[in-house]
Amino acid sequence: MERFRTLRADEIEVRVAKISEKGVSLLLYKNARADMNVLDETVGARNWQRKHYDCKGNLFCSVGINVNYKDSTKPPLWVWKDDAGEETFASKEKGEASDSFKRACFNWGIGRELYTAPFIWVPAKETNLQQYKNKYICRDKFWVAKILIDDTLRQITALAINNKKGHAFVWQAAKNE
Repeated sequence: MERFRTLRADEIEVRVAKISEKGVSLLLYKNARADMNVLDETVGARNWQRKHYDCKGNLFCSVGINVNYKDSTKPPLWVWKDDAGEETFASKEKGEASDSFKRACFNWGIGRELYTAPFIWVPAKETNLQQYKNKYICRDKFWVAKILIDDTLRQITALAINNKKGHAFVWQAAKNE
């Protein structure tokens, strides 16, 4: 079976991880649609499947791939990889199911390069921080403007983050910096 490609900038999302009066730290992540698209593109829509199950109160997802998908003369041979999910603030069951699916896809190697992301800090002057009930909030939306990934090492080598509220590059770095 061929290796899954690395994610493109438009498939990577950015969220605020921590906020202080000095700025915000950001995290890169992928959504379940990116995983589905990469699976469809690489092995074909009929050559992967998912199923969810409960184990000791945790929701798991199992992603199976027909590793014989390139040879129609061979019968399907399904290989499965599993992982558990965590509840999200937005939707308990749906969030847990989506998270378990994304984690199972990480086990297949989809988006694994996101684990090599550098620490991303955006100073307060590059954000629209607001104080609310004795804490800081940030409603800014950030996005990956550019990303370079070493396909051999599966590592992020350069990254640029934009702020959708008008700031240009609010953070950028390359590995050799």
